[in-house]
Amino acid sequence: MLMGAAGTRKSTAIKVASKLLQKSGYDNFAASKTSKEQFLADLAKTGTPEVTDADEILDANLWGSEAESCTGSCELLINADEFNDFVGNGNIEFLSLLGNLWDISGDYKHSKLTSKSVFVRDPSVSILAGNTATGFSLAFPKESIGQGIFSRLLLIHGDQTNRKIAFPQPPSDEATAALIKCLMQIRSICNGEATISPAAKSLLERCYLEWQPLNDIRFESYSNRRFTHLLKLCLIVTASYKMCEILPHHVVLANTILVHAEHSMSRALGEFGSASKSDVTNKVMQLLSQATKPLTFKDMWKHVSQDLNQLSDLRPIIENLTYGDKIIKAGNGFLAKRALITEANSNDLINFNLLTESERSYVL
Repeated sequence: MLMGAAGTRKSTAIKVASKLLQKSGYDNFAASKTSKEQFLADLAKTGTPEVTDADEILDANLWGSEAESCTGSCELLINADEFNDFVGNGNIEFLSLLGNLWDISGDYKHSKLTSKSVFVRDPSVSILAGNTATGFSLAFPKESIGQGIFSRLLLIHGDQTNRKIAFPQPPSDEATAALIKCLMQIRSICNGEATISPAAKSLLERCYLEWQPLNDIRFESYSNRRFTHLLKLCLIVTASYKMCEILPHHVVLANTILVHAEHSMSRALGEFGSASKSDVTNKVMQLLSQATKPLTFKDMWKHVSQDLNQLSDLRPIIENLTYGDKIIKAGNGFLAKRALITEANSNDLINFNLLTESERSYVL
Protein backbone atom coordinates (compact mmCIF):
# COMPACT_ATOMS: atom_id res chain seq x y z
CA MET A 1 0.00 0.00 0.00
CA LEU A 2 1.54 3.26 -1.16
CA MET A 3 1.11 5.81 1.64
CA GLY A 4 1.51 9.57 1.58
CA ALA A 5 -0.27 12.88 1.71
CA ALA A 6 -2.48 13.98 -1.18
CA GLY A 7 -0.35 14.96 -4.15
CA THR A 8 2.49 12.49 -3.64
CA ARG A 9 1.66 10.81 -6.99
CA LYS A 10 0.46 7.51 -5.55
CA SER A 11 -2.31 7.15 -8.12
CA THR A 12 0.08 7.95 -10.96
CA ALA A 13 2.45 5.15 -9.95
CA ILE A 14 -0.38 2.64 -9.56
CA LYS A 15 -1.98 3.51 -12.90
CA VAL A 16 1.35 3.19 -14.71
CA ALA A 17 1.81 -0.30 -13.27
CA SER A 18 -1.77 -1.23 -14.20
CA LYS A 19 -1.34 -0.15 -17.83
CA LEU A 20 1.92 -2.10 -18.16
CA LEU A 21 0.27 -5.25 -16.81
CA GLN A 22 -2.69 -4.89 -19.15
CA LYS A 23 -0.44 -4.44 -22.17
CA SER A 24 1.56 -7.53 -21.18
CA GLY A 25 -1.58 -9.68 -21.26
CA TYR A 26 -2.61 -9.74 -17.58
CA ASP A 27 -6.35 -9.19 -17.20
CA ASN A 28 -7.30 -10.67 -13.81
CA PHE A 29 -8.13 -7.36 -12.12
CA ALA A 30 -10.62 -7.07 -9.28
CA ALA A 31 -13.57 -4.71 -9.68
CA SER A 32 -12.98 -1.10 -8.58
CA LYS A 33 -15.70 -1.46 -5.94
CA THR A 34 -17.19 -4.71 -4.74
CA SER A 35 -18.54 -6.72 -1.83
CA LYS A 36 -16.80 -9.55 -0.03
CA GLU A 37 -19.12 -12.15 -1.59
CA GLN A 38 -18.82 -10.79 -5.14
CA PHE A 39 -15.05 -10.58 -4.79
CA LEU A 40 -14.91 -14.29 -3.94
CA ALA A 41 -17.20 -15.14 -6.87
CA ASP A 42 -14.98 -13.13 -9.24
CA LEU A 43 -11.88 -14.81 -7.81
CA ALA A 44 -13.36 -18.28 -8.34
CA LYS A 45 -14.15 -17.47 -11.99
CA THR A 46 -10.47 -16.95 -12.78
CA GLY A 47 -9.89 -20.70 -12.47
CA THR A 48 -10.96 -23.37 -14.95
CA PRO A 49 -14.55 -24.60 -14.29
CA GLU A 50 -14.53 -28.13 -12.90
CA VAL A 51 -17.27 -29.59 -15.12
CA THR A 52 -16.35 -32.51 -17.37
CA ASP A 53 -19.51 -34.56 -17.84
CA ALA A 54 -22.27 -33.54 -20.29
CA ASP A 55 -24.99 -34.53 -17.79
CA GLU A 56 -23.35 -32.35 -15.15
CA ILE A 57 -23.37 -29.43 -17.56
CA LEU A 58 -27.08 -29.99 -18.28
CA ASP A 59 -27.92 -30.29 -14.58
CA ALA A 60 -25.95 -27.14 -13.83
CA ASN A 61 -27.76 -25.21 -16.55
CA LEU A 62 -31.22 -26.43 -15.53
CA TRP A 63 -31.02 -26.48 -11.76
CA GLY A 64 -27.85 -24.68 -10.84
CA SER A 65 -24.91 -26.57 -9.38
CA GLU A 66 -24.63 -26.91 -5.63
CA ALA A 67 -21.23 -25.32 -5.69
CA GLU A 68 -19.22 -23.22 -8.09
CA SER A 69 -15.88 -25.04 -8.25
CA CYS A 70 -12.78 -24.78 -10.41
CA THR A 71 -9.44 -26.35 -11.14
CA GLY A 72 -6.13 -24.58 -11.39
CA SER A 73 -5.08 -21.64 -9.25
CA CYS A 74 -7.31 -18.58 -8.97
CA GLU A 75 -5.69 -15.17 -8.98
CA LEU A 76 -6.81 -11.54 -8.83
CA LEU A 77 -4.99 -8.24 -8.51
CA ILE A 78 -6.63 -5.56 -6.39
CA ASN A 79 -5.47 -2.47 -8.24
CA ALA A 80 -6.97 0.41 -6.26
CA ASP A 81 -5.37 3.85 -6.20
CA GLU A 82 -8.04 4.70 -3.61
CA PHE A 83 -8.19 1.62 -1.38
CA ASN A 84 -11.20 2.88 0.59
CA ASP A 85 -13.28 3.02 -2.60
CA PHE A 86 -12.61 -0.69 -3.08
CA VAL A 87 -13.05 -2.10 0.42
CA GLY A 88 -15.16 0.60 2.10
CA ASN A 89 -14.64 2.18 5.50
CA GLY A 90 -14.33 -0.06 8.53
CA ASN A 91 -15.31 -3.26 6.70
CA ILE A 92 -13.72 -5.67 9.16
CA GLU A 93 -15.17 -8.80 7.51
CA PHE A 94 -13.75 -7.93 4.10
CA LEU A 95 -10.37 -6.99 5.58
CA SER A 96 -10.32 -10.26 7.52
CA LEU A 97 -11.03 -12.21 4.32
CA LEU A 98 -8.11 -10.54 2.53
CA GLY A 99 -5.89 -11.43 5.47
CA ASN A 100 -6.96 -15.07 5.32
CA LEU A 101 -6.32 -15.30 1.58
CA TRP A 102 -2.81 -13.88 1.99
CA ASP A 103 -1.24 -17.11 3.17
CA ILE A 104 -3.88 -19.78 2.63
CA SER A 105 -2.71 -23.11 1.23
CA GLY A 106 -5.14 -25.21 -0.78
CA ASP A 107 -8.82 -24.51 -1.34
CA TYR A 108 -11.01 -21.84 0.17
CA LYS A 109 -14.74 -22.48 0.58
CA HIS A 110 -17.38 -19.86 1.21
CA SER A 111 -20.92 -21.15 1.76
CA LYS A 112 -22.89 -17.95 2.28
CA LEU A 113 -23.18 -16.66 -1.27
CA THR A 114 -26.92 -16.83 -2.06
CA SER A 115 -27.82 -20.54 -2.20
CA LYS A 116 -24.47 -21.72 -3.52
CA SER A 117 -21.07 -22.43 -2.10
CA VAL A 118 -17.99 -20.98 -3.74
CA PHE A 119 -14.78 -22.98 -3.97
CA VAL A 120 -11.59 -21.08 -4.71
CA ARG A 121 -8.70 -23.31 -5.76
CA ASP A 122 -5.26 -22.18 -4.51
CA PRO A 123 -6.19 -18.48 -4.24
CA SER A 124 -3.52 -15.89 -4.99
CA VAL A 125 -4.54 -12.30 -4.22
CA SER A 126 -2.21 -9.36 -4.77
CA ILE A 127 -2.84 -5.79 -3.67
CA LEU A 128 -1.41 -2.60 -5.13
CA ALA A 129 -3.26 0.25 -3.47
CA GLY A 130 -2.88 3.83 -2.35
CA ASN A 131 -3.98 5.66 0.77
CA THR A 132 -3.36 8.60 3.07
CA ALA A 133 -2.91 8.33 6.82
CA THR A 134 -6.40 9.79 7.31
CA GLY A 135 -7.94 7.39 4.80
CA PHE A 136 -6.10 4.48 6.41
CA SER A 137 -7.65 5.26 9.79
CA LEU A 138 -11.09 5.19 8.15
CA ALA A 139 -10.52 1.91 6.30
CA PHE A 140 -8.86 0.21 9.27
CA PRO A 141 -10.64 0.75 12.59
CA LYS A 142 -8.41 1.02 15.63
CA GLU A 143 -9.52 -2.47 16.65
CA SER A 144 -7.86 -3.88 13.51
CA ILE A 145 -4.31 -3.18 14.75
CA GLY A 146 -4.01 -6.70 16.12
CA GLN A 147 -5.80 -8.39 13.21
CA GLY A 148 -4.30 -10.36 10.34
CA ILE A 149 -4.57 -7.96 7.41
CA PHE A 150 -2.71 -5.27 9.32
CA SER A 151 0.41 -7.43 9.57
CA ARG A 152 0.16 -8.59 5.95
CA LEU A 153 0.49 -5.16 4.35
CA LEU A 154 3.75 -3.46 3.44
CA LEU A 155 3.23 0.28 3.86
CA ILE A 156 5.45 2.14 1.38
CA HIS A 157 5.72 5.77 2.40
CA GLY A 158 6.50 8.70 0.13
CA ASP A 159 7.01 12.36 1.05
CA GLN A 160 5.93 15.28 -1.06
CA THR A 161 8.68 16.87 -3.12
CA ASN A 162 9.20 20.43 -4.26
CA ARG A 163 9.41 19.39 -7.90
CA LYS A 164 6.64 20.73 -10.11
CA ILE A 165 6.15 19.66 -13.73
CA ALA A 166 3.18 21.24 -15.49
CA PHE A 167 3.30 18.92 -18.50
CA PRO A 168 5.17 15.70 -17.63
CA GLN A 169 6.51 13.79 -20.59
CA PRO A 170 5.12 10.28 -21.12
CA PRO A 171 7.62 7.41 -21.15
CA SER A 172 9.09 6.59 -24.54
CA ASP A 173 7.56 3.85 -26.66
CA GLU A 174 10.90 2.02 -26.57
CA ALA A 175 11.02 1.98 -22.76
CA THR A 176 7.40 0.84 -22.54
CA ALA A 177 7.97 -1.92 -25.08
CA ALA A 178 11.05 -3.13 -23.21
CA LEU A 179 9.13 -3.37 -19.92
CA ILE A 180 6.20 -5.17 -21.56
CA LYS A 181 8.59 -7.64 -23.19
CA CYS A 182 10.27 -8.27 -19.82
CA LEU A 183 6.92 -8.90 -18.09
CA MET A 184 5.85 -11.32 -20.81
CA GLN A 185 9.16 -13.19 -20.54
CA ILE A 186 8.74 -13.47 -16.77
CA ARG A 187 5.27 -14.90 -17.28
CA SER A 188 6.50 -17.54 -19.71
CA ILE A 189 9.74 -18.47 -17.93
CA CYS A 190 8.89 -18.37 -14.24
CA ASN A 191 6.56 -21.33 -13.87
CA GLY A 192 6.35 -24.08 -11.30
CA GLU A 193 7.91 -24.23 -7.87
CA ALA A 194 10.85 -21.96 -7.10
CA THR A 195 13.96 -23.47 -5.52
CA ILE A 196 16.49 -21.99 -3.10
CA SER A 197 20.23 -22.47 -3.46
CA PRO A 198 22.08 -23.66 -0.31
CA ALA A 199 23.93 -20.32 -0.01
CA ALA A 200 20.70 -18.35 -0.35
CA LYS A 201 19.02 -20.58 2.24
CA SER A 202 21.85 -19.85 4.66
CA LEU A 203 21.40 -16.09 4.17
CA LEU A 204 17.65 -16.38 4.67
CA GLU A 205 18.18 -18.24 7.93
CA ARG A 206 20.46 -15.42 9.11
CA CYS A 207 17.86 -12.82 8.10
CA TYR A 208 15.30 -14.69 10.17
CA LEU A 209 17.52 -15.05 13.25
CA GLU A 210 19.31 -11.68 13.22
CA TRP A 211 16.48 -9.31 12.37
CA GLN A 212 15.37 -7.07 15.24
CA PRO A 213 11.65 -6.24 15.62
CA LEU A 214 10.50 -2.70 14.87
CA ASN A 215 10.32 -0.33 17.82
CA ASP A 216 6.75 0.67 16.96
CA ILE A 217 4.41 -1.51 19.03
CA ARG A 218 1.76 -1.22 16.30
CA PHE A 219 3.88 -3.53 14.13
CA GLU A 220 4.25 -6.28 16.71
CA SER A 221 2.13 -8.68 14.64
CA TYR A 222 4.05 -7.70 11.49
CA SER A 223 7.27 -8.84 13.15
CA ASN A 224 5.87 -12.37 13.36
CA ARG A 225 5.25 -12.43 9.60
CA ARG A 226 8.30 -10.52 8.44
CA PHE A 227 10.07 -13.64 7.20
CA THR A 228 7.10 -14.55 4.99
CA HIS A 229 7.20 -11.04 3.51
CA LEU A 230 10.89 -11.55 2.80
CA LEU A 231 10.28 -14.89 1.07
CA LYS A 232 7.58 -13.39 -1.16
CA LEU A 233 9.87 -10.48 -2.00
CA CYS A 234 12.63 -12.95 -2.86
CA LEU A 235 10.26 -14.61 -5.33
CA ILE A 236 9.53 -11.24 -6.94
CA VAL A 237 13.21 -10.32 -7.20
CA THR A 238 14.12 -13.75 -8.58
CA ALA A 239 11.35 -13.50 -11.17
CA SER A 240 12.62 -10.06 -12.21
CA TYR A 241 15.89 -11.80 -13.11
CA LYS A 242 13.81 -14.32 -15.13
CA MET A 243 15.02 -17.15 -12.94
CA CYS A 244 13.34 -19.86 -10.89
CA GLU A 245 16.11 -20.41 -8.33
CA ILE A 246 16.62 -17.95 -5.46
CA LEU A 247 20.30 -17.03 -5.26
CA PRO A 248 22.24 -15.07 -2.58
CA HIS A 249 22.19 -11.74 -4.42
CA HIS A 250 18.41 -12.06 -4.77
CA VAL A 251 18.14 -12.42 -0.98
CA VAL A 252 20.37 -9.39 -0.34
CA LEU A 253 18.38 -7.22 -2.76
CA ALA A 254 15.04 -8.34 -1.31
CA ASN A 255 16.21 -7.80 2.27
CA THR A 256 17.58 -4.33 1.43
CA ILE A 257 14.26 -3.31 -0.13
CA LEU A 258 12.38 -4.60 2.91
CA VAL A 259 14.70 -2.89 5.43
CA HIS A 260 14.30 0.40 3.58
CA ALA A 261 10.50 0.05 3.60
CA GLU A 262 10.46 -0.82 7.30
CA HIS A 263 12.36 2.32 8.28
CA SER A 264 9.47 4.46 7.03
CA MET A 265 6.49 2.25 7.89
CA SER A 266 5.81 4.07 11.15
CA ARG A 267 5.91 7.33 9.23
CA ALA A 268 3.48 5.91 6.68
CA LEU A 269 1.07 4.99 9.42
CA GLY A 270 1.25 8.45 10.94
CA GLU A 271 -0.27 8.71 14.41
CA PHE A 272 -2.89 6.04 13.71
CA GLY A 273 -3.87 4.41 16.98
CA SER A 274 -6.28 4.52 19.89
CA ALA A 275 -5.05 7.81 21.39
CA SER A 276 -7.40 10.77 21.42
CA LYS A 277 -6.71 13.55 18.90
CA SER A 278 -4.53 11.16 16.87
CA ASP A 279 -5.77 12.85 13.67
CA VAL A 280 -4.56 16.26 14.87
CA THR A 281 -1.28 14.76 16.04
CA ASN A 282 -0.77 13.28 12.60
CA LYS A 283 -1.42 16.67 10.97
CA VAL A 284 1.19 18.28 13.24
CA MET A 285 3.73 15.59 12.35
CA GLN A 286 3.11 16.13 8.63
CA LEU A 287 3.69 19.87 9.04
CA LEU A 288 6.93 19.39 10.95
CA SER A 289 8.30 16.68 8.67
CA GLN A 290 7.80 18.86 5.59
CA ALA A 291 9.08 22.06 7.22
CA THR A 292 12.39 23.51 6.04
CA LYS A 293 12.74 25.62 9.19
CA PRO A 294 11.53 25.29 12.81
CA LEU A 295 7.82 25.92 13.28
CA THR A 296 6.57 27.84 16.33
CA PHE A 297 3.29 27.28 18.17
CA LYS A 298 1.85 30.19 16.19
CA ASP A 299 2.90 28.61 12.90
CA MET A 300 1.28 25.30 13.78
CA TRP A 301 -1.85 26.89 15.25
CA LYS A 302 -2.70 28.36 11.85
CA HIS A 303 -3.12 24.83 10.51
CA VAL A 304 -4.90 23.15 13.45
CA SER A 305 -7.01 25.99 14.87
CA GLN A 306 -10.16 24.48 13.38
CA ASP A 307 -9.41 21.06 14.92
CA LEU A 308 -8.76 22.20 18.50
CA ASN A 309 -10.76 24.36 20.87
CA GLN A 310 -7.91 26.48 22.16
CA LEU A 311 -4.16 26.96 21.92
CA SER A 312 -3.60 25.16 25.20
CA ASP A 313 -4.88 21.94 23.57
CA LEU A 314 -1.88 22.02 21.21
CA ARG A 315 0.71 22.03 24.00
CA PRO A 316 0.11 18.45 25.27
CA ILE A 317 0.29 17.20 21.68
CA ILE A 318 3.70 18.84 21.24
CA GLU A 319 4.85 17.52 24.62
CA ASN A 320 3.78 13.97 23.76
CA LEU A 321 5.63 14.10 20.44
CA THR A 322 8.72 15.49 22.15
CA TYR A 323 8.79 12.84 24.89
CA GLY A 324 7.98 10.22 22.27
CA ASP A 325 11.23 11.23 20.55
CA LYS A 326 9.37 12.20 17.37
CA ILE A 327 10.23 15.93 17.34
CA ILE A 328 12.98 18.13 18.74
CA LYS A 329 13.17 21.71 20.01
CA ALA A 330 14.99 23.94 17.56
CA GLY A 331 15.39 27.59 18.52
CA ASN A 332 11.94 29.05 19.13
CA GLY A 333 10.20 26.23 17.28
CA PHE A 334 10.17 22.51 16.56
CA LEU A 335 11.26 20.14 13.80
CA ALA A 336 10.61 16.48 13.09
CA LYS A 337 13.46 14.31 14.25
CA ARG A 338 15.26 12.57 11.42
CA ALA A 339 17.49 9.54 11.43
CA LEU A 340 19.96 8.19 8.92
CA ILE A 341 20.37 4.60 7.82
CA THR A 342 24.12 4.29 8.16
CA GLU A 343 26.77 1.73 7.42
CA ALA A 344 26.89 1.07 11.15
CA ASN A 345 23.50 -0.63 10.79
CA SER A 346 24.77 -2.63 7.85
CA ASN A 347 26.03 -6.14 7.32
CA ASP A 348 26.38 -8.45 4.35
CA LEU A 349 22.59 -8.95 4.39
CA ILE A 350 22.02 -5.33 3.28
CA ASN A 351 23.58 -3.56 0.29
CA PHE A 352 23.50 0.18 0.94
CA ASN A 353 24.86 0.88 -2.53
CA LEU A 354 21.30 0.23 -3.69
CA LEU A 355 20.01 3.22 -1.67
CA THR A 356 20.48 6.87 -2.55
CA GLU A 357 21.50 9.36 0.13
CA SER A 358 17.96 10.73 0.33
CA GLU A 359 16.58 7.20 0.72
CA ARG A 360 18.77 6.63 3.75
CA SER A 361 17.25 9.61 5.55
CA TYR A 362 13.86 9.11 7.13
CA VAL A 363 11.58 10.78 9.66
CA LEU A 364 11.14 8.95 12.94
